Amino acid sequence: MACSPSRTGLPTDRLSAPIQTEAIRPTPDISRPTPTGSAARLGRTGLRTVALLYLGLLVGLPLSAVVVKGFGHGLGDLRAALATPGATAAIRLTLLASLATAVINGVLGTLLAYVLARFRFPGRGLLAGIVDLPFAIPTLVTGVMLVALYGPTSPVGRFLGRHGIQIAFAAPGVLVALLFVTLPLVVRTVEPVLLELDPAEEDAARVLGAGAWTTFQRVVLPAIRPAIAAGALLTFARALGEFGAVVIISGNITGRTLTAPVFIFQLTSQFRPEQAAAVATLLFAISFVLVLATERLVNRRAVTP
Repeated sequence: MACSPSRTGLPTDRLSAPIQTEAIRPTPDISRPTPTGSAARLGRTGLRTVALLYLGLLVGLPLSAVVVKGFGHGLGDLRAALATPGATAAIRLTLLASLATAVINGVLGTLLAYVLARFRFPGRGLLAGIVDLPFAIPTLVTGVMLVALYGPTSPVGRFLGRHGIQIAFAAPGVLVALLFVTLPLVVRTVEPVLLELDPAEEDAARVLGAGAWTTFQRVVLPAIRPAIAAGALLTFARALGEFGAVVIISGNITGRTLTAPVFIFQLTSQFRPEQAAAVATLLFAISFVLVLATERLVNRRAVTP
């Protein structure tokens, strides 16, 4: 028997059929920790513990030991170390050479970073590899290389000597060694920032009539200034503790070319470990403050829109 249509035009048996709905599944209670969540938290806690333990054993414990060794009896050991002939001259030379290194590599390292980030040319990959070379060469080998190049018996050394310029076994040799060792720091700090900048802003400045120097000064430099400062601070901190390259090229002449790290080594060789630890702590304190300043600059750059 045919079903009579309803006002809607549909058979009445379809209208009267019960509507089947899917069963509503209860929402899981996520407020209670599940075994998987507990295991994840335990894993994260374990990883943090291992990382902090490794950092404490590798860095924190030795630093604590050198501080206690150097200042266990107050400032007496530091005063005795500074009273040694050539001590203040060594620290002064180290600070001045490190400052000059930070300034020179801050300028020329930024130039290298700009060339690597903005230009494409044959040999660019080779140039980038040369920039990283000081990281791969042992510092003692660096000192030997510089002596072989600028030593008094080398062709370059003899040529410079005839013009009254001495590199090896003189203060300029210390500066050259520090410049070589710290070269990649500014370059590799500034280059990523340059790569993140939109070249369209520089193109817009040129379209508006700005020259190359004005474009760099008004557009590029404000964006990379924190990176330059961070790289220069890292350079200064790294140069303060350089030993391997300097001990070969400087000649270690007391009062003239003796640097603070080599002076610390001499104190250790003279069985004066407390005084050596005191001077080492002084250099570490300066480097640590510079590293903190670098971290602040980097974090400020990261949060700047």
